[in-house]
Amino acid sequence: MTALPLLRLMPGRDRRVKFGHPWIFSNEIRMTPEARALPPGTPVRIEGDDGVGHGIWHFNPHSLIAARILDRRRDAAPDAAWFRDRFAAALALREKLGVPRFCRLAHAEADGLPGLVVDRFDDVLAVQANTAGMDAALPLIVEALRDLLAPRAILLRNDSVVRRLEGLAEETRLAHGEEAVALVEEGGLRFEVDLLSGQKTGWFFDQRENRARVAALAPGATVVDAFCHTGGFGLLAAKGGAVSVTLLDRSQPALDLALASAASNGLEGVSALRGDAMDVMERLIGEGRRFGVVVADPPAFAKSRKDIPAALRAYSRLARLSASLVEPGGFLFIASCSHHAEPGAFFEAVGTGMFRARRTGRILWTGGAGADHPVHPMLPESAYLKAQLFQLD
Repeated sequence: MTALPLLRLMPGRDRRVKFGHPWIFSNEIRMTPEARALPPGTPVRIEGDDGVGHGIWHFNPHSLIAARILDRRRDAAPDAAWFRDRFAAALALREKLGVPRFCRLAHAEADGLPGLVVDRFDDVLAVQANTAGMDAALPLIVEALRDLLAPRAILLRNDSVVRRLEGLAEETRLAHGEEAVALVEEGGLRFEVDLLSGQKTGWFFDQRENRARVAALAPGATVVDAFCHTGGFGLLAAKGGAVSVTLLDRSQPALDLALASAASNGLEGVSALRGDAMDVMERLIGEGRRFGVVVADPPAFAKSRKDIPAALRAYSRLARLSASLVEPGGFLFIASCSHHAEPGAFFEAVGTGMFRARRTGRILWTGGAGADHPVHPMLPESAYLKAQLFQLD
């Protein structure tokens, strides 16, 4: 293999790297004309100004996060075999967790694959390459996944807005196979998912444990599932014994998929209301409706840091509406997947909204995504999902 380009850090700028941080910022690298001329996504070797080697990194001279760690070994070769080994290790972990066929198979830095997300739907894989390095490596990634798992299809869902920060275009296409129709099995139910046009990579595996937590509270309860997408929370609650489930979403295709899944699984008492979820909740409050379990799991309200103030106001409003719909003694599950909204600020917004609804109660659980969404120890901010479960008086 041809020797990888060698880049050096600026004097005194190696402290974070030596302490294990997986990113290097552009002002920490000696940006020579040769470095600036490297194509975005080039694998490089990086050394400190003291000559100490720091392994192999993906490099993008045009990004604030200029380098992302691939391997601390200086002789590592990020080829298809290297990717296969990383995927094999990630798969072994999911097998230990008991979710190998339907799961987040690779979760970026925490799985040693910075900027790469892979969701597994048994024999169909959905891949998101969110950095220039992983985008350039897609042929190797597809080869490695085909070799390890022999999937029927591999879909590239490269439509995340974060790709723009890396100078990448957005696209959705099949990299392998003829079609990407897939099913998810969870909690004894089977869900059809739309990998080509659905949200994110088609299914929110991060809420698996939380859906089970809510379903355990469903026996004998009326349930409303706001921002339901394809109905994961609501349908599992119906299977868990809810007497009725009302699905709220603005997407008719999503509701159609949810109702089709309810029918195919023989679930009764499931209905849908189309519209802006918070507007529909306002109407239900005006009608005097109350529910034993309310789920509020919206898409990200904060797409960037500048959106944070407006997003926190929206979360506060959502908490006010959601709490107002809960009957005395009932339960509220509320979540945020906004990466930019810090946990403390989100939880404060929720508390403020509940106060405005004049509801009191107790927090039963606070947490985030499941264990197949691991977090790199040096990147606690990447734990994007925040959630709380309440019982209200």
